Amino acid sequence: MRPHIPRQPAGEQDGRSPDPAVAEARLGADLEYVLSAARRRALRDGDRQIDTAHLLHSLLEHDAEVRAVLGEGPVIARLLGYLVQRSIGYGLRWQSTVEDSGALPVVSETAGFSPLAAAAVEDALARADRRGAPRPLGLDLLAALVTHPEARAVEVLARAALDPRTVLARADGLTEPAP
Repeated sequence: MRPHIPRQPAGEQDGRSPDPAVAEARLGADLEYVLSAARRRALRDGDRQIDTAHLLHSLLEHDAEVRAVLGEGPVIARLLGYLVQRSIGYGLRWQSTVEDSGALPVVSETAGFSPLAAAAVEDALARADRRGAPRPLGLDLLAALVTHPEARAVEVLARAALDPRTVLARADGLTEPAP
């Protein structure tokens, strides 16, 4: 039986609300779709939680701006190749583990998101708030994913020869407000 990844995670922790269900209500249709696709991917892969690699995979498939920031053609194909391999290749070592930096409070399995994935959703919302935007963009979520060196998304980018700092700078360059 495949695990159920519910939409209602644990309550507030450490002054932040890692509740992706609450965050999803503020994301807008495009990012809600990305989260929904990541949830389906996690269920299909038999993973217990949505992690940053699931989010990266969904962003690559559904957001043209994210693909443009990461590169064209061969780079995207290489990234998707690594992400697809997670259930048969290097990602096997991720099974039965929680994606966690150790710096964030561990969220229970019922939360549905790894601690780093929940933090990335919250960070994307905060990035949009700092810009004065009503909703975050896919680029906000991408930038949030690459800020945690322990994130599985960062590991995938590194395997595809993409420097997370460069990705962050490109995403920031496209999402910063004009002077």
